[in-house]
Amino acid sequence: MNELDLYTDLIMESANSNLHKHTIENATASEHGHNPSCGDDITIQIKCDNGVIEDIAFTGVGCAISQSSTSIMIDVLIGKTLIQAKEVVKNFINLIKREKLTKKQVASLGNAIAFENISNMPARVKCATMPWHTMESLLTKINELLTK
Repeated sequence: MNELDLYTDLIMESANSNLHKHTIENATASEHGHNPSCGDDITIQIKCDNGVIEDIAFTGVGCAISQSSTSIMIDVLIGKTLIQAKEVVKNFINLIKREKLTKKQVASLGNAIAFENISNMPARVKCATMPWHTMESLLTKINELLTK
């Protein structure tokens, strides 16, 4: 089995996982994300304590790419500080834009590196990045809440 097959298996396994698909009681904040071109529609909730992400969950529907990207993103971000999470989100978006990343930036992505070649499928880029853009907005919202 080659690396591409492993990544494909990881994406499909994550797409079918319900591990992070639920609501969070007493969430710190939530954000809605939508991709009108294909109907992906999610709401991400996050729970933080002292600047550390304790839990993230999502509800909604979408294609296998958006669902797996959301699930993998959550796996990567739980336990990170809000600052670290913002950096990881930026790294993922830059990866999809085919921008050069350092080894440390690539390592920060964990299993999200499975989406590295999604940029070769332009119709699927929005599916993979929609949850990450939603998380980017959510992290900005939390930062605004904490600085009030």
